[in-house]
Amino acid sequence: MSEAGTQAGRGRYRVVYEYDDSGAWTVDVPDVPGCHTWGETLRQARRYAREALSLWVDDAEDAELVEELRLPERTRRAVDESKDARARADREQQQATQRTRRAAAVLVNDLGLTLRDAGELLGLSFQRVQQLLGPAAGGRSTSRGRGRARARPAGRGDGGELGVPGAPHAGRA
Repeated sequence: MSEAGTQAGRGRYRVVYEYDDSGAWTVDVPDVPGCHTWGETLRQARRYAREALSLWVDDAEDAELVEELRLPERTRRAVDESKDARARADREQQQATQRTRRAAAVLVNDLGLTLRDAGELLGLSFQRVQQLLGPAAGGRSTSRGRGRARARPAGRGDGGELGVPGAPHAGRA
């Protein structure tokens, strides 16, 4: 076994991955002379890096591998831009969720709307509104009046009692 792992004493190794012209990922562990391998995919190369390191040092299984991916500049830029865009999208999604949660709380708690009506206004299902409001909405009915949908008066002749889409329905009972 090499003294590299023992000398470092930290169990931390820099691992350099580089995509070569043959379509494989080469792997080099500069802190451990002679420790290198390759893989057909990046996932495979990562697995093989730890296996190769285990032939040289005793702490390979628990060691922290500090990865360095060497890619052509144009490729590196494209990957970095993609990661940045995804991070921005994640932040925007979190902000949208917070704003939607606040809107749902105002609709249900302040205005007294049902979860269904709040969902209709927000373009969400009533279940999603309930999730957004959390335990506070746990007992909140999806419709007014003991958690049941209101019955419509029979025989009004307006088509509403037949469930015809777009047909006018009777007023509130």
